[in-house]
Amino acid sequence: MAPISGEPKRRVCYFYDSDIGSFHYGPGHPMKPTRIRMCHSLVMNYGLYKKMEIYRAKPATKREMTQFHSDEYVEFLNKITPINMNQFVKEQLKYNVGDDCPVFDGLFEFCSISAGGSMEGAARLSRNKCDIAINWAGGLHHAKKSEASGFCYVNDIVLGILELLRYHARVLYIDIDCHHGDGVEEAFYTTDRVMTVSFHKYGEYFPGTGELRDMGIAKGKGYALNFPLRDGITDEAYKGIFEPVIEEVMRTYDPTAVVLQCGTDSLSGDKLGCLNLSMRGHANCVRFVKSFGLPLLLLGGGGYTMRNVSRCWAYETGLAAGVELGEDIPMNEYFEYFGPYYKLDVKQSNMEDMNTREYLERMKSRVLENLRYVRGPPSVQMQEVPRLPHDDEDPNEDEDMVDPDERRSQQLRDRLVQNDQELSDSEDEGTGGRRNHESHKGRRKKPSIMDGGRHPTTEADQDEALLNNSLGMTVQTAAEKDVQPPLVPLSSPPANTLGDGGEKGDIMDVDKPEVKAETGSPPPTIP
Repeated sequence: MAPISGEPKRRVCYFYDSDIGSFHYGPGHPMKPTRIRMCHSLVMNYGLYKKMEIYRAKPATKREMTQFHSDEYVEFLNKITPINMNQFVKEQLKYNVGDDCPVFDGLFEFCSISAGGSMEGAARLSRNKCDIAINWAGGLHHAKKSEASGFCYVNDIVLGILELLRYHARVLYIDIDCHHGDGVEEAFYTTDRVMTVSFHKYGEYFPGTGELRDMGIAKGKGYALNFPLRDGITDEAYKGIFEPVIEEVMRTYDPTAVVLQCGTDSLSGDKLGCLNLSMRGHANCVRFVKSFGLPLLLLGGGGYTMRNVSRCWAYETGLAAGVELGEDIPMNEYFEYFGPYYKLDVKQSNMEDMNTREYLERMKSRVLENLRYVRGPPSVQMQEVPRLPHDDEDPNEDEDMVDPDERRSQQLRDRLVQNDQELSDSEDEGTGGRRNHESHKGRRKKPSIMDGGRHPTTEADQDEALLNNSLGMTVQTAAEKDVQPPLVPLSSPPANTLGDGGEKGDIMDVDKPEVKAETGSPPPTIP
């Protein structure tokens, strides 16, 4: 592990909940939350905990989820279990819960952990507590207002962006997942406060959206950019389109914060992906976006060859922290799954690149041409963020008197002290500590896999045999210092951003001036 020369030091907050790896979508399902635990094992055993602050975020509440999702949908997710699912047959059809998005034990808790990390990461960025926030359990970009889709139930990305919009005038969302980020694009399709840029496989491939001509409507026209790709794009070709497009977007849109969805199904050899990026080619996107020096929220996403997912995200965690990780994987509890070479690397394969130079140049020219609809950075009225009742904190408040199911006030959260036993500077980090062998078993019905885009991997499929044992490394809940909020832009979209049908263009009332001051409070509106 060596520092990256020439880079300014950035303050990094890393969010991880040790419970996340215990959830199980069901036998045969390609989405495996254990990949987050594998990544965390690498992060800790590489010693990256010395380079950043590690937090366990408070899980998002139902009220916080309804800032974007409908009340009925969130209540459905909270109630349904494998035991009572037969009582909700009609609702399962209505909300698209079934094969790709199965009902499993702990479903709502899984969604809460994912969304909580993204929202707290965004909150810390907005309060200038860090420069980069990381939540690899987030990035579930397919979920709609009242519909699960593509293994995603709650759209933590939209919730995180809404949090950023309370303090930031313009937020840029970049998606490098193999699949189009349809849920995020749809949520902000009619506003100029958020620009979405997605690089994805297009054409007879899930979710079937993300055409070049999809650019947004009304005030949002020109603020949704899509770069459709064909199978097998390589590192060099991807860099040749990603950097010029993002550089021009930065110049034209001038965002004040960036959200980067780092889906790893764009890596070579992914079970459901069909692109051909190496680990370093994928990480180059993180490196390039980081170089602009803006507040950056890094999120996970797709990725279905677990050992490659964990390799890539661990490496990108190192880049965010300003260090280049060594090639030899250190000893960790998942060490045998990185064989036979035990290297921190994912190489390109020899699959054919269907993206010709002429095609990529033509697409790049048309994407850049679409930016002509952006008439300079949009401005918004300035207004002080109002303080909500739970912000008026009593300095003498007793933690023992607080309901454990309620979010603690800032004063109490500032008093949290990290247990010295939780983290260690010893060389054998990760070999001891508590272990939680609890696992959540899904129903015994094999769910269907997304149609289209499945390519054979070049490595042996060892992922099904991976044990769901936890790392045994937990960290206290994040504490943020109480600061007086500055004058900030009139902020983000209201609770029900889209209509119940989730169609593009069903945006909110744009005239209400109310804005919110904490995660979990009713969202403000877009001017």
